[in-house]
Amino acid sequence: MKIKVGKQNTRGNSRVETISDMSKFAIVESYKAARTNIMFSLSADDKKIFAVTSYSKGEGKSTVSSNLAISFSKMEKRVLLIDSDLRRPNVHNIFKVDNVAGLSNIIGKMGDFDEIVHRNVLPNLDILTSGTIPPNPSELLCSSRFVELVKRLNDEYDYVIFDTPPIGVVSDALMLKDMVAGFVVVLRERSTTHGDIQNLLESAKLADCKLLGFIKVGCISGKKRGKRSYYYYQYY
Repeated sequence: MKIKVGKQNTRGNSRVETISDMSKFAIVESYKAARTNIMFSLSADDKKIFAVTSYSKGEGKSTVSSNLAISFSKMEKRVLLIDSDLRRPNVHNIFKVDNVAGLSNIIGKMGDFDEIVHRNVLPNLDILTSGTIPPNPSELLCSSRFVELVKRLNDEYDYVIFDTPPIGVVSDALMLKDMVAGFVVVLRERSTTHGDIQNLLESAKLADCKLLGFIKVGCISGKKRGKRSYYYYQYY
């Protein structure tokens, strides 16, 4: 199944675009379809928590994470988007919120969740940014304090979405495997290779990670150069 979920400019450079009431109908409906597929995948799991990752940097995972979070929040469900990329965070840039303190500060006992989380950035959507970039991201993400935080958030929110670092760059994302129901993987046309996908699948198998599906972005819709092109959503 292929359906539109965003734009790309005619020169092929990606442009961050979050869905809103002003977005094109096809884009909004595409994220609704993605949301429905993910909800079906989560229906057999007690945890309504999932992570979004990619193989390499620059493939659009933060934009996809943000748009999925917006789409879930439009169901009038309490949604929390967490930027757990403690090396190259980007969620705060997308939503234009400060990143003075965030996830790393909470895990490092330098702040409390209720004081740091950005409440109602959009209706029903809270944002927890990455916070101060730490020297030991992997250690923080496998700490007991982080595990306790995730358990608490699972009780407080209907859906929790993690934006994680690329699996092919660092192993941080795999630290979440026992805390999430699974991973949604973002692939980019003409960027993610078949070798990348194979390596990702092998890493997920070795770590015993569940993959919920793939979102493919950056596909050109027209044959002629300069014709408007779109991202596509593809779920397996």
